Amino acid sequence: MTLGSELRESARIAVAAIQANKLRSGLTTLGVVIGILTATLVGTMINGMGEAFTRSVSSMGSDVLFIGRFPWMSFEDYRVYRNRRDITFAQYRELESRMTTAAVIAPQCEAFQASVAYERRRAKGVWLLGNTPESLVIRGLTVAKGRWISASDVSSGRPVCVLGSYLAEAFFPNDNPLGKKVRINDTPYEVVGVIEKMGSMLGWNQDNQAVIPISRFQDDIQRRPDYVITVKAQSPETVSETLEEARSLFRSIRKIEPGRPDDFAINQQEAITKFFDGFKAVLGTFGFFVTGLSLFVGGIGIMNILFVSVAERTKEIGIRKALGAKRRSILSQFLMEAAGITLLAGLIGVGLAWPISWKIGEIARANGSVFEARMSWWIVALALFVSAATGMVAGFIPAWRASRMDPVDALRSE
Repeated sequence: MTLGSELRESARIAVAAIQANKLRSGLTTLGVVIGILTATLVGTMINGMGEAFTRSVSSMGSDVLFIGRFPWMSFEDYRVYRNRRDITFAQYRELESRMTTAAVIAPQCEAFQASVAYERRRAKGVWLLGNTPESLVIRGLTVAKGRWISASDVSSGRPVCVLGSYLAEAFFPNDNPLGKKVRINDTPYEVVGVIEKMGSMLGWNQDNQAVIPISRFQDDIQRRPDYVITVKAQSPETVSETLEEARSLFRSIRKIEPGRPDDFAINQQEAITKFFDGFKAVLGTFGFFVTGLSLFVGGIGIMNILFVSVAERTKEIGIRKALGAKRRSILSQFLMEAAGITLLAGLIGVGLAWPISWKIGEIARANGSVFEARMSWWIVALALFVSAATGMVAGFIPAWRASRMDPVDALRSE
């Protein structure tokens, strides 16, 4: 017999053996099903989180610098930074006049626990920002309705605001919000625009925000706000140059002596990206540990059931060997049986993971998130490969034992 015909015959015998012991084969797959289901869901979740995060964080711009008192994603003692001097509007003006490598510079101040109300509806914990006309470009926003904050709004301190899509939908579900008056911290503001939907980033709803002229923020919210200076480089390729110039000039503006550390932080999108990559690594490690444990348990079950199968079919093995079957034929027969059982388990696991991941994505979208739990083809292919490989590895020892049997001893067994 040729190798191809041997493999076809081994596959036929393996399928017949699985069909003859449906209940036993089904129970054996449970551990592998759980492992493949876990692996597929973890891979799908990480993939969906990565895509949603990339879309969300891209709005910050890879070419934008944020000069503030505190570094992002720092786990050092808060007391290291809390006594730093405030960043002032005058410092922003001086930096703007001296920068040569920046395309746009704008100040920004924010509060994270503002309240916005319209008639009897009230939203708390709103992200409130004081912005300028240039902030639209720097923040990479798109206005879905109306307009953005204008220069005359800032200079005259006009009480106008631009709402995030979440607030606009909550307050005006069936009405045009433009021209309506909302109360921000109980001060009336006219709605002049609505920001296009941004979605969530790391569980934080970016659409739950309101933007007012920075001059109104100083008058109504905080007399001496802690400013953040946003600097947009001329291109992504010149970010490093812009960062070094901004650091050098701002040290001079804040009169920091040579050799002393900065008393400010220059943050970039990269800081959040690194943090998220670490978070994904931790989540993936935990998920795949659970997966590996489940597959190990499933593999032990496959090995045990094949040992039983070999013991039950000892005479069959003896007859096949007496008729001229080679060791590789017996080996491939039991390896295919193990791989067939685990491949079936993989198909069941993937089949269960698909509706679960789809439902998770649907729930996330219903809650305003841009998260999409999409099961990519490579995740399915990898899950099926891992399931088949688990069977091959777990079934090798019983298959090897069967292939090494002496035909005379096998035929004498009872």
